[in-house]
Amino acid sequence: MTLSGKTLFITGASRGIGRAIALRAARDGANVAIAAKSSVANPRLPGTIHSVAAEVEAAGGRALALQCDIREEDQVQAAVAATVDAFGGLDILVNNASAIWLRGTLDTPMKRFDLMQQVNARGSFLCAQACLPWLLKAPNPHILTLAPPPSLDPKWWAPHTGYTLAKMGMSFVTLGLAAEFAAQGVAINALWPRTIVATDALNMIPGVPLERCRKPDIVADAAHAILVRPARERTGAFLIDEDVLREAGVTDFSRYAVDPAQPVLPDLFLD
Repeated sequence: MTLSGKTLFITGASRGIGRAIALRAARDGANVAIAAKSSVANPRLPGTIHSVAAEVEAAGGRALALQCDIREEDQVQAAVAATVDAFGGLDILVNNASAIWLRGTLDTPMKRFDLMQQVNARGSFLCAQACLPWLLKAPNPHILTLAPPPSLDPKWWAPHTGYTLAKMGMSFVTLGLAAEFAAQGVAINALWPRTIVATDALNMIPGVPLERCRKPDIVADAAHAILVRPARERTGAFLIDEDVLREAGVTDFSRYAVDPAQPVLPDLFLD
């Protein structure tokens, strides 16, 4: 039940949930490829591929910092090749990178719409396509995508059709790939938080109080619990972080709260 010696390729790992998953794997002694666009520090968005790489090494893992825009096929292929060259193979893909814009149709510039479709659904598909030839050679291969359970409920579509389409696109990519590669033993699942997580994406959700959120660690611990399990045990599942941790024996979630005295807010796409 450890990721020691495993190689993970994590997109969007320069901050937030991706960084938390990288550090959790590092504490096991994993090899972590940190694939993200942020190579230079930004005062408004802390964290770069290099700062997270240093944290991974300090936590006990081996790190590879990769500047990579997952909209660009050649960059993704080069990043995966560099990962395999550095660590000798690939065991796990974590599709964490995502773009968000929570506005209605008349307030969604097409540039934003296109960005979300290219990063979310297309980016997840592209990264899976690039990683799968190596994952098929791994003894316990996993793809884990940060995406919600698929839903056609209009209440999730009406307020921000562009974002919902992009995010559900990641869910449907998960559904299709899981069915396609089930017989070959690749576990392809999705993970979504029960509550809002305190990440930089909160800047896109006006009025969300930070004290009513949970820390990214809860998603990282849930991801770890999924990724250490045998790949043939479960695929095509849409998992919720809290449910995964309860299954693993966790009963006290207060340590994940930004403020344990405050009730937490539910995330989008969950009834």
